[in-house]
Amino acid sequence: MSETSDPGQQVPPTAPPPATVAPGYGQMMPPPPPGQLAMTGPVGQVRSTGTCVLLTIVTLGFYTWYWYYKTHDEMKRHSGQGIGGGVALILAIFIGIVMPFLNSNEVGDLYERRGQARPVSAITGLWALLLGWFFFVGLIVWFVKTNGALNAYWRSLGAS
Repeated sequence: MSETSDPGQQVPPTAPPPATVAPGYGQMMPPPPPGQLAMTGPVGQVRSTGTCVLLTIVTLGFYTWYWYYKTHDEMKRHSGQGIGGGVALILAIFIGIVMPFLNSNEVGDLYERRGQARPVSAITGLWALLLGWFFFVGLIVWFVKTNGALNAYWRSLGAS
């Protein structure tokens, strides 16, 4: 008898890939849903929203450049997608108006890649654009929403 399979026979589905370990952190991450990319990079740092606002005030806004650089760098290292820290820093310095849109969009993309609803998106950047001039109310609302969503994402992966 021949051990070759019948071409009309269906192959049973394979089991999902095993959980992977995030390099350098040792935290187990669930496998990605079918059709989605694996995000096995390091987990980013949780940053206190109040501390970030205080540092922005004390440094007369220069801390925002650092924040954009670090958050985009962490998101790129984690997911393998996005603009990365260097490009984010250049854009923040020369075309800063686009950063609230880009940052919120990339945070939303992290959630979407995991199959979750986006808590923030590029539209969230409108808070900064439309009400940023009004005693910084729009900038604060945008930052609280975006930084809060990013912190919640990192915490969901075990960051403290």
